Parts: sequence; structure tokens; C-alpha cells
Amino acid sequence: MARIFAFITHKAGAVDDCAAEMQAAARKIDPAQPPTALVTGWGAGLDQVCETLRASYPEIWKIAQEPLDYPNAELVRAALEHVLPAGSILLVSHAHFGVDLSPGLAVKLDTAYLPDVVDIDGIEGRWLKAVRQEFGGLVHAHVRCDILNGAVLNIRPGAFRPFDAPAANGAIVDKSAQLPRLTARRRYLETIAAETGDVDIAKEPVLISIGRGIGEQENVAIAEDLAEAMGAAVSCSRPVVDAKWMDRSRQVGSSGKTVRPKVYLACGISGSFQHLAGIKGNPFIVALNKNPKAPIFRAADIGIVDDMLEFLPALADRVREEVAVPGKERRRS
Repeated sequence: MARIFAFITHKAGAVDDCAAEMQAAARKIDPAQPPTALVTGWGAGLDQVCETLRASYPEIWKIAQEPLDYPNAELVRAALEHVLPAGSILLVSHAHFGVDLSPGLAVKLDTAYLPDVVDIDGIEGRWLKAVRQEFGGLVHAHVRCDILNGAVLNIRPGAFRPFDAPAANGAIVDKSAQLPRLTARRRYLETIAAETGDVDIAKEPVLISIGRGIGEQENVAIAEDLAEAMGAAVSCSRPVVDAKWMDRSRQVGSSGKTVRPKVYLACGISGSFQHLAGIKGNPFIVALNKNPKAPIFRAADIGIVDDMLEFLPALADRVREEVAVPGKERRRS
């Protein structure tokens, strides 16, 4: 069986949620083989990430060089090409960086490449059986990937539910000496922070998120009324912003903001991977959609098939009856 590696992204010394999701995906490939974590970077932040991963990964390969301080896919690709053993299976998050990194890396390694994997059905001989979504998630395609020479797989964020991994007390193995001096044709200039707006949805514990199913701008008030009753904030998916019904500062997703609420109520949102990529921290997700086959239900803890324009006002009334505190001022969203 090929050795399984998980490329772990991180920022300012904090490990991305993909670390736990990669373990879950690896278990579906081979339950008996825990993956080895691959981490690139530089300095104290990289050391902190490696120490954090020791709790859940039995082995962490540390790849340190100053040019890797900012995650430049061109440099990381060159680093992994020198470090990865032949025939390995590498799991990478299907986020912006992973999509930039993975196809070229598969070419360099002369391995198979499979993007946007939402499920894995195991291995049959030289074939890895996986599931991808097409046509906006309306079709599930069961595919086979030839892993005789290894493979690079992009794992969709949120598709694999993390599990409680046993304490690993993992070993950190420094592979930095295997690298040549890394150089790239592109370089990092600066990070421009997104506008926060009147409400910073990235800091809200409860979000009521609306999508195309809201129908028209006047109906946004229905979600705002429920948010007021719950003491929550209103966020949205990209179609709502594109229609100019809400500000871009309220958008959740790969082209919007990353949020980490405790509760996420997705209303009239289909559940594209671009939207789900913006939801981190394993929140409790409640999905409300008229389409029983909407992809959002795969990621939800609770799914409700109903018309949001009828369900949300009824829910707001019930919330006020059950949990409203007399005399307590409610925050408007």
C-alpha cells in the first residue's frame, strides 16, 4: 500500500481545519495507515504548527526554508517534489492554495491527479475509488483513479467529518536538508485585509445565511427579523451579493469571508464547495432548502425541506415565544 501524506496549511502558527479532515479522508483510503503530515514554512510559527500536529499525527515532516515563510505554491511544489517518496498518495485541501499547488505537482511527480473529492470508497487493486460532484452538486460521479505511480488528491473542505483521533505524540522529522535553495518567478508583495462592514461575520457565533432562494431583496428582511429574534447576524452566499441585495462584507465562501460560528443556519443555499469552503470550525449546520437533493444537506447536521419564506417567519415567532428575555435589548443585524 502506498504511503499516505497530508499537506497541512497554516497561518500565524495556527493549524487549518483541513488537518482533521485529511485524517478522515486518509482513513477511508486505508483505515490501518494513519497519514504523515507535511508542513512547509519558516521560523517559530512553523515550529508551533509542528508541535500542535504531534497530538494527532504519528509523524510530521517539517520542511523549512526562509522563502517558504509565505505559502507560494511555486516554491512549495518544488519542495515537495524533492521530499515526497515515489508512489505516494498526497492529500491536499481543495481550497485556493491547494488548487494552485496540486495539478502542477502531479505533473512533476508523474502521478494521477483527482480534484474536488467529496468521498472515498476505498482501493480496489491499482484503483482508488472516489466520488466527485458535478453540475453544481446535482450529480455525484463515482470515478476510479489509477494510483500505481501514486496520486495527488484535492479534498473538498467540509466533505469529510473529523473524528476523535487517539493521542499520537507524533515525531517531528526535519526534511529541510533535502531541499536545494528555492527560488520562484513570483513573489509575495502584501496582504490586503477585506473590509469588515457594519458587522464582522467572522466573529459572530450564530449566523443566518441566505442564498438565491431568498427570491428578491425585499425578502432579506425576513432573515433579518429572525436574526434579531435570535441575537444572530445575517450573512449570505455570492448570488445575493452579485444581485446587490447585501454588501460583500456579508458574503461567506472562497471569494468572501471565512467564518467560524457555533451555529450556521443556511437558508436557500445550494451548498457549492465555494460556499462551504468559507465555513470552518465544524459548526452545527442547519440547512433549509426546498430542493431535497441540494448538496448543502450532505454537510448539514439537520436538514429541513421547506419554503424558507414561510418557515423563517414561523421560526422567528417561535423563537420569541420560547427564548425571548423580557427587557433585554436585542441586537439588530
